[in-house]
Amino acid sequence: MSTKRVIELNNLVKKFPVGDGFFTALNNVNLSFEEGEFTGLVGPSGSGKTTLLNIIGSLDIPTEGEALVMNHSIAKLTAKESAKLRNENIGFIFQSYNLLPVYTVYENVEFALLLQKIPSEKRKKMVMESLEWVGLTDKADSRPSQLSGGESQRVAIARAMVKRPTIVLADEPSANLDAKNSHTILQTMKKLNQELKTTFIFATHDEKVMQYLKRIISLRDGEVERDEII
Repeated sequence: MSTKRVIELNNLVKKFPVGDGFFTALNNVNLSFEEGEFTGLVGPSGSGKTTLLNIIGSLDIPTEGEALVMNHSIAKLTAKESAKLRNENIGFIFQSYNLLPVYTVYENVEFALLLQKIPSEKRKKMVMESLEWVGLTDKADSRPSQLSGGESQRVAIARAMVKRPTIVLADEPSANLDAKNSHTILQTMKKLNQELKTTFIFATHDEKVMQYLKRIISLRDGEVERDEII
């Protein structure tokens, strides 16, 4: 069965100005990702994991080389085109949840759909299905302050998945969770990966996350040290 390539990174370099010189966060990275992968970028702090996620997510552009996401060259997109790519194809999960405190769980998840001008009845169906995936339909009317850490992260997963993205980028998603909650959210993401063929890419150094990964890409000083299928 053939799979579809969704991301291709060719000779990727990212430099940030520091004082009179530059800090090289990524150096000559060559990687590709297929539809339905469950992959982790692992390595110590400062190895380039988050920088790589930000470029894949079109939140940043490479200094040199090319990043192709869904056949779009990230460096060539306008701000409007980048936003469209993110809105339609990419879901984000952060370690700090980033839920909007004044909105209910339902509204936090729905927010991702409002930008797509989806009719309200269809939105409602998609939001409730997404909350069902993470086991939180009973919390639809709660506010983030009424949730536990594990519940908040599950809302973040529902928000990332509600638009059925092709790619989900998860930056240290288990960092603020205990072992039990970590395994719950990872099992949820694994299930969604298998059922929806969503490509999940994690930035992590958490052993609990690594147990679930099918591919581990080790980064050190901005370079790919190892790339292994588990």
